[in-house]
Amino acid sequence: MVFFKNNGSTAKVDLWARNIFLKIFSALLVLMLAVVISSCGGNGSKSTQQKTTQKKTSNATKIPNFNADSAYYFVEMQTSFGPRVPETDAHAECAAWLVSTLKRFIPEVKVQGFKARIYDTRVLEGKNIIASFRPDFQKRIFLSAHWDSRPFADHDPDPSKHNTSIDGANDGASGTGVLLEIARQLSLQNPKIGVDIILFDLEDYGPPQDNQSNQSTDTWGLGSQYWAKNPHTFGYSANYGILLDMVGATDAVFPKEGFSMYYAPDIVEKVWSIARSIGYEDYFIDESGGYITDDHYYVNIMAEIPTINIIHLDKNSVNGSFYKHWHTVNDRIDQIDPATLGIVGQTVLTVIYRE
Repeated sequence: MVFFKNNGSTAKVDLWARNIFLKIFSALLVLMLAVVISSCGGNGSKSTQQKTTQKKTSNATKIPNFNADSAYYFVEMQTSFGPRVPETDAHAECAAWLVSTLKRFIPEVKVQGFKARIYDTRVLEGKNIIASFRPDFQKRIFLSAHWDSRPFADHDPDPSKHNTSIDGANDGASGTGVLLEIARQLSLQNPKIGVDIILFDLEDYGPPQDNQSNQSTDTWGLGSQYWAKNPHTFGYSANYGILLDMVGATDAVFPKEGFSMYYAPDIVEKVWSIARSIGYEDYFIDESGGYITDDHYYVNIMAEIPTINIIHLDKNSVNGSFYKHWHTVNDRIDQIDPATLGIVGQTVLTVIYRE
């Protein structure tokens, strides 16, 4: 820089230099402010966006993955005891195993012993097995299946086998196996509601087909009838219930059963909508099924808890609308498909964790 002084020319040069300096300084200042503002604004926006995303993620409920192989194992274990006909050794041994297995996952397990008169006037002893997850929660649902098996293969194509007890791999053990795996999942991740798992006994001791003397429907579902009149907890109530019956056959389909639609149509729509949303619309089909007098029927009319039945019904079956090996000696473990167990189990798990 050259410094001039004491004449007009020097003053003009000084003024010109000062103006140039002020312009350069102003430009630099504006540029620096723009960089600072831009930097702060960008980081602030990104930070807010990240926090919002993290909040949404933390609030979303993760749905557990149902383990179909585990459910299959639970079905297989039940059938390994032999036919679970009330008042037999196989029945007693399986009951003890069911209780100990449930207690591994849910501490609150009760055995509700009862007596019931069967179709031929004999009185048999039964055991309803109830596991309660978060029993102190007021909002709750119950899940059920029957764990006993049929003492007669009265729909077997071979009449000589009509008095043979069946394994009941699908008719009984499949629903129970799914519920045991659900119990395991409940122990790993808490849902926001209370859940009761109820395994009904003496469901399948109705009169044999060859006996025409007593075909009363009330000789079926004896365990659920007893529980509906005498719940395991005084004043028990649930928002709704889901019964699983014959949920393990290959390519099973589950139409909307009649009594379910009559007593709890909103629950049917909830479950079938969730099944569709996770890709199971080919299994939970949008068709009406027949009216099946099953455990859910007695819960609806006696306990007045809206309850639905997820049950394999096939209008083309040789056994009316039932699974083709229903009440035959072929209802064995080799007829169980883990994929079907997984479809039903994942649907019910999703229902639970979306509540």
